[in-house]
Amino acid sequence: MFELSKQFRFDAAHTLERSIQTESSRRIHGHSYRAEVAVRGRPDPITGMIVDLGVLEASMEEARDALDHRFLDEINDLGPATMENLSRWIWDRLLPVVPNLFKVSVHRDSSGETCCYWGEDVSA
Repeated sequence: MFELSKQFRFDAAHTLERSIQTESSRRIHGHSYRAEVAVRGRPDPITGMIVDLGVLEASMEEARDALDHRFLDEINDLGPATMENLSRWIWDRLLPVVPNLFKVSVHRDSSGETCCYWGEDVSA
């Protein structure tokens, strides 16, 4: 079993309703994000790859372009612009093109925060 990951970065602004640090969160503010996409599987016996990196890169670029230098509150299907929703939103964009998608992580390195999404657990 192999796991391969690739990253992209984006900068975006948002507002957020919170119960603590409410004033600064409600104002428009921005973050630098790093998203990491991981695929898992066995290499194809003919190509030797678990995923064609060209396909992965193209789908990641589409997601990055939709997020980079955007006001996240205006992305209709995102919901509140949390790291949780960002990781799921990226997952939803990539899964139709990258069927062996394993995990999507969104990092805010400046604050040491990471959120990982592994898809829906149908057994829960």
